Amino acid sequence: MESIWEINYSKKSANVRPSPVREILSVIKQPGMISFAGGMPAPEVFPVDEFFEGVSVLKNDGRNLLQYGTTEGYPPLKGFLSEWTAPRMGRRVSQEEMLLTTGSQQVLDLLGWAMIDPGDTVVTEDPSYLAALTAFHNHGANFIGIPTDAEGMIVDMIPEAVNKARAEGKKVKFIYTIVNFHNPCGSTMSLKRRERLVEIAHELKLPIFEDDPYGYVRFDGEHLPSIFSLDPDGGVLYAGSFSKILAPGTRVGWCTGPKEIIRKMTVFKQAIDLCSSPITQALAYEYCSRGYLDTHLPKIIANYRQKRDAMENSFRRHLPLEEIRWVKPEGGFFYWIEMPRIDVRALFEKAIEKKVAFVMGMPFFPNGGGEHNARLNYTYSSPEIIDEGVRRLGEAMRELLAR
Repeated sequence: MESIWEINYSKKSANVRPSPVREILSVIKQPGMISFAGGMPAPEVFPVDEFFEGVSVLKNDGRNLLQYGTTEGYPPLKGFLSEWTAPRMGRRVSQEEMLLTTGSQQVLDLLGWAMIDPGDTVVTEDPSYLAALTAFHNHGANFIGIPTDAEGMIVDMIPEAVNKARAEGKKVKFIYTIVNFHNPCGSTMSLKRRERLVEIAHELKLPIFEDDPYGYVRFDGEHLPSIFSLDPDGGVLYAGSFSKILAPGTRVGWCTGPKEIIRKMTVFKQAIDLCSSPITQALAYEYCSRGYLDTHLPKIIANYRQKRDAMENSFRRHLPLEEIRWVKPEGGFFYWIEMPRIDVRALFEKAIEKKVAFVMGMPFFPNGGGEHNARLNYTYSSPEIIDEGVRRLGEAMRELLAR
């Protein structure tokens, strides 16, 4: 018998998608389990003492910070970000071109409110960030998945796919891309493709959503220009986050874009949470204004580079190299492995028996796929645990291949 809740659920709730990472938490918490499943920063790099120094702001300005704040965000922090991100943005953006959010995940939801009607279509990488797919899906979106390679999204495939969808009467609303150290693929979009993507977006009259939570966590090579900086005509919304460069518990993100879309998203945010916490925004500003963001970021990068290298070396030491492929990420949090002869469901079951966990590839594909892919996180575990986890995974792979 249906409960009074079930008979009154919205249509949206009937189709809502849970996070596959959150759903396997009970498995991950088993004693002795090594988890490569989450996307968590390493707690040992959290700048606890430096962050605590800013707590005095509560004593000095507590009457304001404990009150409701502006929906647009804490002005001093927006001012800092305008200056700090200017090299990446190509210029200092104005306060009206920036919105502070409760994590950059909220940017996904706000853009969904502003842009997506049920049945609309969004262009994404194939595969793509699963929480973005979930957020857009929950707003009623369908997806055009564009394949990726070592240089990121194969952007020249976009025009034909979009024109085909439009010929079928579909409304295509925007292009979503993670250009730096892609989640899950680990790849970085080349400069040539970034420039071409801007051209294509103009030709198709489509805005671009450039999601860049990992861009400042680069281990190798030079930073590439943001898509935002390559499009002076205002066709790009850029999202950044303190989760990967400070700590996710701050829940402070931001987005930068034309005043019109920032204003529209701000109005929706007013109805969702009124404002993000003025206290955490002020604490983040105090941390940044003392120069700690710039001095601590190299420590984060060094820690994660060591772990990336540890996982790379462990792959070469323990995995059946003739059976798998991967891209070595130049930064970010993840490896993405392709296993043409291995069913990832069977591998997951075998790996759990051996007490090592990862995320299967299927949830990252908007329209099906991923049965031979897996995402592995390297930032959370120590190099020694990474090596043992990969050894167990390689053992599971060889047992399946021997069948």
